[in-house]
Amino acid sequence: MSPAERERLTHWLALTLAPGLGARRIARLLERFGGAAEVRGAGRSALADAGLSNAAIAAIAAPDRDKLEAAFAWLAHDGTRLLTLDAEDYPRRLREIGSPPPLLFVRGDLALLHEPQIAIVGSRNPSAGGLETARDFAGYLAELGLVVTSGLALGIDAAAHDGALTTGRTIAVLGTGPDRVYPASHRDLARRIADKGALVSEFLPGTGPHASHFPQRNRIISGLSLGTLVVEAAVGSGSLITARLASEQGREVFAIPGSIHNPLARGCHALIRQGAKLVDSATQILEELGAQLGEFLDDAGDGAVRVESGPPSSVDLDDDHRRLLKCMGYDPLAPDDLIARTGLPAFEIASMLLLLELQGHVASHPGGRYSLRGNRGQG
Repeated sequence: MSPAERERLTHWLALTLAPGLGARRIARLLERFGGAAEVRGAGRSALADAGLSNAAIAAIAAPDRDKLEAAFAWLAHDGTRLLTLDAEDYPRRLREIGSPPPLLFVRGDLALLHEPQIAIVGSRNPSAGGLETARDFAGYLAELGLVVTSGLALGIDAAAHDGALTTGRTIAVLGTGPDRVYPASHRDLARRIADKGALVSEFLPGTGPHASHFPQRNRIISGLSLGTLVVEAAVGSGSLITARLASEQGREVFAIPGSIHNPLARGCHALIRQGAKLVDSATQILEELGAQLGEFLDDAGDGAVRVESGPPSSVDLDDDHRRLLKCMGYDPLAPDDLIARTGLPAFEIASMLLLLELQGHVASHPGGRYSLRGNRGQG
């Protein structure tokens, strides 16, 4: 890194390190003074007139040396970049939102930030069917060339990243510094994303997880993307924050419906009532985004990732297994309910459910409950 580039980045890092300066206040300072270097050179009186505290003014003049060095040490690694809001390669769509992050730390393929993206988010504690749906939608959309963007969280986020990596590329937006992985169990997933996609953060290296960081990073997930798909979400879920931000940013919001008895479907149903587009196939998402994707869709074809309405095929099963499947639906049921519906003894139900799960006919859920597993194919 040249001395001039280091000095330029120091101006931006100093603003980010100053206490009490969030993205919106930094944007106002940049507009008022013309740039990060001009803010730092404005003088104490001018900065005080702009409403900055003495602590913020002092920090801008003399930023924390250890934190600066930590940022530059991270940038010394291969495949890392620091994008400033005024840079030509800062993502255009993200710059358009109300409070774009002044800085973006990127590890991986920077070019992905400029390609068409679809955000896929949802519950941290999803059903087995929700995980399968997220993987299938992400895998199919990524295979067509869309970049799947999510937040590296447990549950739907991780399934979306994993599905995308099987066929294409994905971006993870972190709620920590770019050198941290949260949750720690996703270190291998983060490594795979860095190798085949990109990790993105607005937080400086060394920043750990904090509750306020995750709603904050959600605006980046939606801001980078053409639209946001919510797979499963309870009412009050953080995924609904991402959906709301997407709507406020003028982006499309999609929601997958579920059973009225499933609490994880209620957030999606609420979004649909508020105007989100109900989807049960990836083709519908592509159709809605077609005007924005333009020629990108030429190779999409007629494929779809679809949740079928009928039960899985049971041609090769005996009469008792078929009878058990006919007594099941897509709402999870306890074994006692299945015993009552079929009249079969408990030990037979248990062994039959195990076989049906291994063969892919049923899915298991928390609490020892089971449901039919939906067929999701390209058709």
